[in-house]
Amino acid sequence: MTRIVRSVRAGAAIALMALVSSSAFASSHMDAPLITRDPSANTTDVYAFVDQDKGPKELVVALGVYPFEEPGIGPNKYNFDDNVLYQIHVATGKDLTEGRASLSYQFRFKTTFKNKNTILQSFLGVIDHVGDPNQNLVQTYTVTKVDHRRGDEETVLGSGIVPPNNEGLATPFYNQNDDGEMPAKGGVRNATDLDRYTKEAIADLGNGYVAFAGQRDDGFYADILSIFDLFSLRNPGKDSQGGFNIHLMELAIPLNELGGDQQVVGVYATTSRRRVPVLRDENAEDDNESGSWVQVGRQGNPLFNEGLVAIVDKDEYSRTSPTRDRELFAKYALNPELAALINAKVFKGALPSITTGRTDIAGIFIPDLIKVDLSTPGARLTGTGGDDPTTGFMRLSIFGGDVLQSAIQDPFHNGGLIPGGWPNGRRFGDDVTDIAVTALASDLRVLPPVIRGPFGDGVDANDMNYSTVFPYESTPQNGRNHHHP
Repeated sequence: MTRIVRSVRAGAAIALMALVSSSAFASSHMDAPLITRDPSANTTDVYAFVDQDKGPKELVVALGVYPFEEPGIGPNKYNFDDNVLYQIHVATGKDLTEGRASLSYQFRFKTTFKNKNTILQSFLGVIDHVGDPNQNLVQTYTVTKVDHRRGDEETVLGSGIVPPNNEGLATPFYNQNDDGEMPAKGGVRNATDLDRYTKEAIADLGNGYVAFAGQRDDGFYADILSIFDLFSLRNPGKDSQGGFNIHLMELAIPLNELGGDQQVVGVYATTSRRRVPVLRDENAEDDNESGSWVQVGRQGNPLFNEGLVAIVDKDEYSRTSPTRDRELFAKYALNPELAALINAKVFKGALPSITTGRTDIAGIFIPDLIKVDLSTPGARLTGTGGDDPTTGFMRLSIFGGDVLQSAIQDPFHNGGLIPGGWPNGRRFGDDVTDIAVTALASDLRVLPPVIRGPFGDGVDANDMNYSTVFPYESTPQNGRNHHHP
């Protein structure tokens, strides 16, 4: 990517970092008021990228829920919700432009207990293998493909089992030296080195589909605490998600299911609950006859609802489809409040061009799907908490020089080089906060684009190493041995 880098005085750079943080442009996983009251349906992050580590290219998609999940609790613990419909949607062809799902991949969970006559909800003893007699609470799931191009035709792809949460002594094989007293194992670069529980829980669904659902480390990193503590930044910043887990659903999709790799697709996710009737017919055979699914949460690109959409519209975003984004939310991308604040307080009003008409920002967020160019080679992945020189992964994506070669587009007139990570897909480890802030301060509407920065929040890596193999997200933190920054 051809870049024009304009210098910014050190004082202005520091002021910009403070301004960015005071504008809450970071993923606290608390995007809208209502969904924060429903943690099992509250989405954290959506990921989507091309991978090629097993031969043929595939689209990897993932959805996290349960923000700020404290490792190691009892007697009850965090689990997927049997009463939530979790869906990851993929838009292809004309549906991408319209923000309409072409295919939806549904995760549905079922919870059973081996023994309910005990207070030991999850662990009856040391769990040697996933689902063994000592794993009292067992969750299984089915993955169903819904093809909206064929009249919502449903195909059950297969099923899997959820591994236990990382409690500590009860789950030693998550942890270093297979010792429940030790911290969780780091990420790995070979599938054979994955911990025992993770390996046993990866489900080969057949026909190229591979799935995983279970507890993982929260791989997002940013100094959220300082942002919401009267915007009192620290240098260096601290990872406010450090030491917390999430629950993650992940699916590798063969590209022939999507129509091949010569295209850009869009990915977003939703969570839904059953509609509950207030008045019920006592003679009705099915008490749930009015129980259609109602969407309660939505997540596409990181930061949009939280960092750009005004409070008055945040809950509306959670309830609506990307098909309505141009109508309801385009104004927030075209005229981002944060860009106006940057211009006024850092650049002293000298750059009014970055405050309005931001078709470049709207191109990322409207409609709010993560756009993934399937024609590129597999994305570079990281086996560290951030930059990885061994693979070429850079946390800042294109702003760090991490680019991929597209066979179908040339948006920067540079021979088809496009971002290696977000906003071309989103990989585990992409520093989406710093990428977004740098994009807002820059001007990507002109050729060559004008790049200012990069700027950020002082947190440049996750507290746990990622894996470069499926399921990529870091091993869940040990409930017995972890810490928060």
